[in-house]
Amino acid sequence: MSLISLARRGRAVALITGALLLVPLVAEARPGGGRSSGSRGSFTNSAPPSTSTTPGGAQTFQRSAPSSPASPSMAGPSAAGAAAQAARPSFARNMMMGIGAGLLGAGLFGMLSGSGFFGGLASLAGMLGFLLQIGLIVGIVMLAIRFFRRRSEPQLAGAGAPYARQGYDAPQPQQAARMGGFGGGAAAAAVQPQQIELAGDDFNAFERLLGEINTAYSNEDEAGLRQRTTPEMFGYFDEDLSDNARRGVADRVSDVKLLQGDLSQAWREGDLDYATVAMRFSLINAAYDRKSGKVVDGSATQAQEVSEYWTFVRERGGAWKLSGIQQAA
Repeated sequence: MSLISLARRGRAVALITGALLLVPLVAEARPGGGRSSGSRGSFTNSAPPSTSTTPGGAQTFQRSAPSSPASPSMAGPSAAGAAAQAARPSFARNMMMGIGAGLLGAGLFGMLSGSGFFGGLASLAGMLGFLLQIGLIVGIVMLAIRFFRRRSEPQLAGAGAPYARQGYDAPQPQQAARMGGFGGGAAAAAVQPQQIELAGDDFNAFERLLGEINTAYSNEDEAGLRQRTTPEMFGYFDEDLSDNARRGVADRVSDVKLLQGDLSQAWREGDLDYATVAMRFSLINAAYDRKSGKVVDGSATQAQEVSEYWTFVRERGGAWKLSGIQQAA
């Protein structure tokens, strides 16, 4: 095979590999990555009551660290986030070891055949083609892993039609009845959560945190995220940001505007207050290539609407922090 043919095949392999590696970006934009992550205290395994903002209810948590009802997600870092962070370098290390082993094997083959250490790769062009093929195999494996992982998770559904009214609505009558009973099963009975009333300042804090957390995530401000989230949620955000950096992209969010919000649940467990709020908001979200600055996913000008349940938690007398995000069903 001529050098020109090898070069052409190498370019084709590189293009295909790049396209495959960019495919997973679509489902992993904005804070939370479009997934349901975090905890809701004793009700982590129970769906929050639906509201007029999200009449279809919420998805179950796809990422959630086990925690005791007495101190859920407030005492220390997330075990899931720490484990994921510790595991991240191993993939790159294993991939480099695999490529190195392949090169070494090809060189030994060349020596045994009498063509020299690099003879088995048939010149520099052959070596480049070999590396590109390895990259293609790695891309296909990563795509397959992500594909089957997505298949095992609940499917995401689109948000409902736009609703013109702004701000938070009071719970509907049937919703208030469900809040009174809580429906938490044995776990709720053991903790004995109590319904609480929220004030206007609480709802203002929720709206403010919606914007501040999106801004901190967009700026990759770890200190800002840590200040406004539980250790568990910070671990998930840190995992997503690290994954973006590894793939050479930056996720930018701007113009976050709350369109409608409803209180779904508000309760107390020991010294902790919880509030789950259904929110529909608009934002501009795009993923950029870190080197070229070009948009590789999303839009830098067109706003999109998102419907999610955000759960907040605070220690008695403390500030609210984000404890969980659930996608609307």
